[in-house]
Amino acid sequence: MAETKVVTAASCLRSARLFNILAVASTALSATLFTIGHNLADKKLAFLPMAMSLPPVMIWLAASMFVYAAIAHHPDAKVRHYNKWAGYRYYALVGFLTIMANDLAHLPTGWAGVWVLFVVALVPWSLYDIWKAGKETWQDIQLELQA
Repeated sequence: MAETKVVTAASCLRSARLFNILAVASTALSATLFTIGHNLADKKLAFLPMAMSLPPVMIWLAASMFVYAAIAHHPDAKVRHYNKWAGYRYYALVGFLTIMANDLAHLPTGWAGVWVLFVVALVPWSLYDIWKAGKETWQDIQLELQA
């Protein structure tokens, strides 16, 4: 006997936005902590801005894999599309900065320039995707579950 389950339109919208929302939140938190650490640090605590700002990025990087995997098999193709591109964007940027951040930090802007690059490259595009997902027409999905 088959059981019917409904995935609501609101749930689809929330799933489509989730990765982007959490990526923006973790990036904003990390950039804020970097700024606070930069303002508090003196020469003896030069490591403080990085020590304060990296944990949210590392925690979200690990948690994002679970979020990505959970949404990757969503029954709505539009949700999978938004999730896929949010993942591509975030992982490409984190991978690029993992390789290049140390070299970029030697530029006159220092580590602040690396964080500005991270925020400028990720946040506007993610916010645009969040907005665009809100403009989509979402529909309830009926799923037939086999018992």
